[in-house]
Amino acid sequence: MKKILTIAGSDSSGGAGIQADIKTITAHAMFAMSAITALTAQNTTGVYGIYDVPGDFIENQLDCIFTDIRPDAVKIGMVSQSEVIDAIAQRLTFYKAENIVVDPVMVATSGSKLISDEAITALVKKLLPIADVITPNLAEAQVLAEMEIKTPDDMEAAAKKLSGMTKGAVVVKGGHLDDTADDLLYLDGRAVWIRGERINNPNTHGTGCTFSSAIACGLAGTGDIEQAVRNAKEYLSGALRDGLDLGKGSGPLNHCYKIK
Repeated sequence: MKKILTIAGSDSSGGAGIQADIKTITAHAMFAMSAITALTAQNTTGVYGIYDVPGDFIENQLDCIFTDIRPDAVKIGMVSQSEVIDAIAQRLTFYKAENIVVDPVMVATSGSKLISDEAITALVKKLLPIADVITPNLAEAQVLAEMEIKTPDDMEAAAKKLSGMTKGAVVVKGGHLDDTADDLLYLDGRAVWIRGERINNPNTHGTGCTFSSAIACGLAGTGDIEQAVRNAKEYLSGALRDGLDLGKGSGPLNHCYKIK
């Protein structure tokens, strides 16, 4: 059985973060492990509190994982403090972790900011360089590439710029475009569009976490980045299309839509 490690924050409402990752990994018939970077008090209406886990305890979690059940892939989500980013980068480099997917979580679906400016700098310098795939949405890509993104051409320009920050591939997610839901994969100097239908579902809590975890599962399975992104896109679309409707705000997806 393939083993996937998610390094991310806990979502008390179960729709995003560690909880979404574990559901996604399990739905892919793989074994999920977790190193928790922060506890959040949140639900479908917003984030109401963040309690960061100290960097030395995150190192402890990672040491326990890598010295016992070595992951075949690693997904990194919410990392709100530079101390945490330093700890993660140091331990993953020490253990020569493979198939690292970084979802540069900066803003929640509800609009709440989840990361400090200092942490953004650390993210760019420490985590992006060791990633095999990074998966920013349009808002995150704008911050990282320091440019406005409104069109597909803008997405290509931003992806090319971001590719200089990482050794791996860049996926700029187009879910917030006005007319389409197409994602752009920039790999080995070429742009590949992953077409997607715009699904009429306002419940999108945890889509980024789910997508990046699904990519990690794909990398652990075959190692083929383009196929992993395409499969993750298909899985995410199915979870959205299922139409789960929970909560008073932007509700979660049905990660287990294939299990009836």
